[in-house]
Amino acid sequence: MMTRMQATLVAMVVVLTPALAFGADLVAGQEKVKQVCSACHGQDGNSQSPDYPKLGGQYPDYLAKALRDYKSGARKNPIMAGFAATLTDKDIDNVAAYFASQPPAVVTR
Repeated sequence: MMTRMQATLVAMVVVLTPALAFGADLVAGQEKVKQVCSACHGQDGNSQSPDYPKLGGQYPDYLAKALRDYKSGARKNPIMAGFAATLTDKDIDNVAAYFASQPPAVVTR
């Protein structure tokens, strides 16, 4: 059985791994999410609207690739392309790590 200390360490590794993967800044990511992403995706990436994907808990490399693909035009969505165009590579890494560090939403139908 896992002790409380072990459980805390495991939780910290899970939360911090996305940020370490990119050398990302979670605070900067949170601020950029507040400015650019939260109106549609929610501050934690788990929008209450079924029209927008839930991003909380997604893999950071997936999120970063999706944003870079929107920015380059490799992935087509005029709304996301406009938002992604405003992001630097560092912003993308920070936003991806921030959303990845958020708890995923469990959707029930």
